[in-house]
Amino acid sequence: MKRFEGSTLIGGPNQPRISRGALPPGPRWPALVQTVALMRFRHQFHPYLHRKYGEAYTVRLIPGSRPLVLFTNPEVTKEIFAGDPAVFHAGKGNAVLGPIMGEHSLLLQDGAEHHRARKLLMPAFLGHALRGYQSMVADVAAEAVGTWSDGEEFESLDRMNALTLDVILRVVFGVTDERRLTELRPRVTATVDINPAILLGWAYPRLQRFGPWRRTIDNQIELDRQIYAEIGERRAATDVTDRKDVLSRLMAAGDDTDRLDDTELRDQLVTLLLAGHETTASALSWALYELGRDPELLARTQRAADADDPEGQAWLEAVLKESMRLHPIIPMVVRTLQKPARVGGHDLPAGTTVGPSIVMSHQQERNFPDPDAFRPERFLPKLSGAEAPSLHVWIPFGGGVRRCIGAGFSLMEGAEVLRQVLSRYDVTSVQDDVPRVRNITSVPRKGARIRVKRRG
Repeated sequence: MKRFEGSTLIGGPNQPRISRGALPPGPRWPALVQTVALMRFRHQFHPYLHRKYGEAYTVRLIPGSRPLVLFTNPEVTKEIFAGDPAVFHAGKGNAVLGPIMGEHSLLLQDGAEHHRARKLLMPAFLGHALRGYQSMVADVAAEAVGTWSDGEEFESLDRMNALTLDVILRVVFGVTDERRLTELRPRVTATVDINPAILLGWAYPRLQRFGPWRRTIDNQIELDRQIYAEIGERRAATDVTDRKDVLSRLMAAGDDTDRLDDTELRDQLVTLLLAGHETTASALSWALYELGRDPELLARTQRAADADDPEGQAWLEAVLKESMRLHPIIPMVVRTLQKPARVGGHDLPAGTTVGPSIVMSHQQERNFPDPDAFRPERFLPKLSGAEAPSLHVWIPFGGGVRRCIGAGFSLMEGAEVLRQVLSRYDVTSVQDDVPRVRNITSVPRKGARIRVKRRG
């Protein structure tokens, strides 16, 4: 496929080579070793770099020893998020996602193209639309949770992956036909569950003719065929304006002079799939894991689930936010400089990719007192007696004009799933767990195993 040709991890094609002397310090290991460390061992590598080099450090990535400068000072995070979008390009910083998401992906676009796409997509993720999705998410979650057996023990990550996949397919794609759902599920799962070695291989086009790289492309071709078939059938439907799923809303977005074409729809759907499927599943599995370790916290959260009122909703969302805070799913937010710029007191040349480390931002005492503790009340000032964390220290959705448009959907979905689970079950964690890297996300290494028992 053409979009797999000449792929890069950051910066996009044809970036200039930048000398070491122009950048903050960093390890002098080969670029391949640094790339593997960053992608595969991020939860150890980020703290190591912070301890050794301080609040700014440079990592070199393949191909071409491209520089990535990471910052851990929240004021610099704020500076980057407020940077001129014409200079701080997020799309080029996310180049690693290009082969799967496609060139029209909101995450990969910059400038006028990004502004247009965001304008067309945004109405599908505002308050009125979210309220319409909530009942759909509740139905999907209730159906899934209703199949659990009393006293059953399982990996919550697996269950949450299956559940959030069905939310994506039914609520976002608008697919309800069971035959098509059965066809799509394995293709989507294979797209999401990519070994980091596959991502590294995209920087070397010759590898794409062999083994797992070839299978990845073949799977993508078949998934695209199925998505385009769904788009084609939806185009021919007479009730599109009456349907409430995201795809139907995106088809109706804009006016006769400016609408998303089929390729754009495909790219945005896959973006929503990758950005909103396993990320939400991982956050939910960690939330259930943490609740299952603390009976008092579980009881407090069950009361919120039972209440089904604004205060209960706020608590459920706070549980999800704290899960994302303590267990970061994405390690960093990045921008590639199109012109020389001064960032964090460093004069950096064009072509440098910069960004805050989410891993370090969420772990630092100055940002989150007692950072190793799971405390949802951090996000509820009335309970904590302190200000809620600012959007330049709690950054799972990025920030600035590029903050993820699906943030509200993700929090709504996660809170609704927690409501459906906790209104029915007590949850107990059965073993300790730690993160591991799967594709570009981090998930519980042991699947966040829990035992569920029906509430009396």
